Amino acid sequence: MNAVGIDVSKGKSMVAALRPMGEVALVPWEFLHTASVLDQVAHAILALGEDTRVVMEAT
Repeated sequence: MNAVGIDVSKGKSMVAALRPMGEVALVPWEFLHTASVLDQVAHAILALGEDTRVVMEAT
């Protein structure tokens, strides 16, 4: 199972993803909350495959 973590704040967020055994699937990166960037983040997460879980934390 792939694990995606998103740390959500007011104007920007941080996302990272790991594959089984700790392999980095998405290097941590910060992104702004614009429609085009959120679309890119969604596509990156969907590209990880069906066996992916996402956890979001609001700060």
